[in-house]
Amino acid sequence: MSSFWSIWITVLTILVIVGCFVLLRICSKNTTDVEEGESMGHTFDGIEELNNPLPKWWSYMFYITIVFGVVYLILYPGLGNFKGVFEWTSANQVIGYEKGIKEDSKAAVELANKEGRWVQYDQEVKAADDQYGHIFKAYAETPLAELVKNEDAMKVGGRLFLQNCAQCHGSDARGSVGFPDLTDNAWLYGGELETIKTSIMNGRRGMMPPKGGLPIEDSEAKGLAEYVFKLSGREHDAALAAQGQGSYMKGCFACHGMDGTGNKLLGAPNLTDNAWLYGASRGSIEQTILQGRTGVMPAWKEVLGEEKVHVISAYVYSLSNK
Repeated sequence: MSSFWSIWITVLTILVIVGCFVLLRICSKNTTDVEEGESMGHTFDGIEELNNPLPKWWSYMFYITIVFGVVYLILYPGLGNFKGVFEWTSANQVIGYEKGIKEDSKAAVELANKEGRWVQYDQEVKAADDQYGHIFKAYAETPLAELVKNEDAMKVGGRLFLQNCAQCHGSDARGSVGFPDLTDNAWLYGGELETIKTSIMNGRRGMMPPKGGLPIEDSEAKGLAEYVFKLSGREHDAALAAQGQGSYMKGCFACHGMDGTGNKLLGAPNLTDNAWLYGASRGSIEQTILQGRTGVMPAWKEVLGEEKVHVISAYVYSLSNK
């Protein structure tokens, strides 16, 4: 923290404490020229105001709070860059110890104060890795096909999923608008074990440009949507679907295939199933055609590490392969 902000925080803190003490002293004195317990001459709705002092217990508790605050600020950090008498810190591990600085040494503490890089989180992660690291290592050395059959591993994978994946895919893994349902077999990039792991490790970025980037007029969207209805075996207007087929042949087949079954290499959805990532209504499909869609699945390799991704991959596979 810079000297300016250190002084600023220190002065404000001291002023607040002194102000509370002064205010309490003022309120404790009788400056009304009216004897304690006598009437102040005010009545309202039948209630007469008396000149009664502050309750002793209330005043004493306020004094105790002020004393406690002063003592705390002397013993522990709180006033700007002042470290306190105990020089206590919430964590004394810092990234610098990796360069040869002992993590419990004074040098590590000074480096942490200088850089402002407290990493108590790293300490906790390290402690967890020391305790559970060998388990994840054993799981990582197990082929995915075998790991899926390990009930303990699947319980661990389920907890990792809830901690990291449920925010988008839901606690039941059934997804929501824009986030795939992981319990079905409609895989944009493939549902094989290694493919799932690749998706989680490296992430995915899918994009359908407005109108597929093709010379399609806005008025053709209704026909295209009707043709998509036909491809998926839903009730449709045959005449309008025929018009939509003509629009489809302008180039939609390049990604979705001539038969509409999609392309997993591109992440292009299968239009013949009943899995709708952005909604199955005519309005939703028309919106997708006209405005396009952009979807991003973040990469988890750097966040979780390959060992944990390995377990989650097996768990996700198990969701649609009972």
